[in-house]
Amino acid sequence: MGLVTVVQVRVGQVGEERVTTVALKDVTKVFRTGTLAVDRVNLDVDDGEFMVLLGPSGCGKSTVLRMVAGLEEPSSGAVFLNGELANDLPPRDRSVAMVFQDFALYPHLSVGDNIAFPLRLAGLEPGRRGERVADVAGALGIGDILDRRPGQLSGGQRQRVAMGRAIVRRPELFLMDEPLSNLDSGLRSELRAEISGLTRELGVTTLYVTHDQTEALTMADRVAIMRKGILQDVGTPSQVYGRPATLYVATFLGTPRMNLLEAAVHVHLGQYVALSLGEQSLRLPWDDMRARAVGHYHGERIVLGMRAEALTPTAPSTPGPVLHGRIRHLEHHGHESLAFLDIGATAVVVDEAAVPADGGAVRQRGLRQFGRAMRRITGRAGTAGDERRASASRTPASVFPDPGRHHRRPAELAVRLAPYPAVSQGQKLAIEVRMDALHFFDERGDRIDVGWR
Repeated sequence: MGLVTVVQVRVGQVGEERVTTVALKDVTKVFRTGTLAVDRVNLDVDDGEFMVLLGPSGCGKSTVLRMVAGLEEPSSGAVFLNGELANDLPPRDRSVAMVFQDFALYPHLSVGDNIAFPLRLAGLEPGRRGERVADVAGALGIGDILDRRPGQLSGGQRQRVAMGRAIVRRPELFLMDEPLSNLDSGLRSELRAEISGLTRELGVTTLYVTHDQTEALTMADRVAIMRKGILQDVGTPSQVYGRPATLYVATFLGTPRMNLLEAAVHVHLGQYVALSLGEQSLRLPWDDMRARAVGHYHGERIVLGMRAEALTPTAPSTPGPVLHGRIRHLEHHGHESLAFLDIGATAVVVDEAAVPADGGAVRQRGLRQFGRAMRRITGRAGTAGDERRASASRTPASVFPDPGRHHRRPAELAVRLAPYPAVSQGQKLAIEVRMDALHFFDERGDRIDVGWR
């Protein structure tokens, strides 16, 4: 697929309101096969912002990008570019420059001709074309390879050429679809810094798609996390990491993954909220502003989330919020070690798609097959609304397995230690818990919180 580039004229609402380059309003995409790819997404990308769409393969992020570019039509909803409805605009009229995962270079053209290609299509005279190409190539560090063909270049050089071809038209909106995924880790790190620095220097609004959380957290002004076509959370990197809106976002971000424990809530009015983790418990002080929100679940179970950085090894006799356990196993990573601690609590298990590992997906599959059979009998074709309802039905009613029917998995608490600590498997360990760094989620996986961001 070739590069889409056109001239953009900036329009927007100025004054006290934000100027937005891209606005998606209830955008839904259902393919002809009936697959719901994007489900009522609402998202604004501010003028000059670097927005990253993050999620696993198949979550709909590239489909969103293609609808902004005009390469896919939304089934419903509206795409606005610079305040103007763009649903019916062809790609050539959409003010965008795209960079693809596979570079999309013309193998029979030199590097210089590849970069100059959109300028030639625009009818720019050769002298000015040469100046623009030289400027862009110099900025990207490829000024000495303009006479080579793409087949003679490394992966990093080809990606710089693809970037140069997008930049040379001086666009005001970049769309990037996993541009670094084909490169090795060292080169990805180098180009991450180059891309984010260059787009900010140019002041270009950028919508960047990736499945790599490192790219998202290091490059973005804001991150939009998607799951199964549904927008889960939008915020700055520190917001989505520090206060994730859903259990899915909490588990998707962070290495190692957030520890998720089943906790029973017991309120001691005016004193504290006890969070029972098997035979141990933590006390959330009543003067903690989150205590009343958590206290609404008195007598119920919630999900308690702890990141490894919220846990510190300590002396067993340390007063305060301390949990005791035994080391199940150790992992040495060179710069640090991870200890996995059995504290007698029950884990909440969430798979890559944030569906509880309790067989619920199998039951929902059976319901969907039954629904398709009924549509064949009644002759009623599925609609986008049907797909949205099917999507809602796939959302688990509870992340907790039925204790009468399913095995309850013991929690293994991931704790960061020094690179080669003086501990071993089977040894007892006490860990102090930072209560202000705890995360609370209800049984549907939504955050329990007050003072949202």
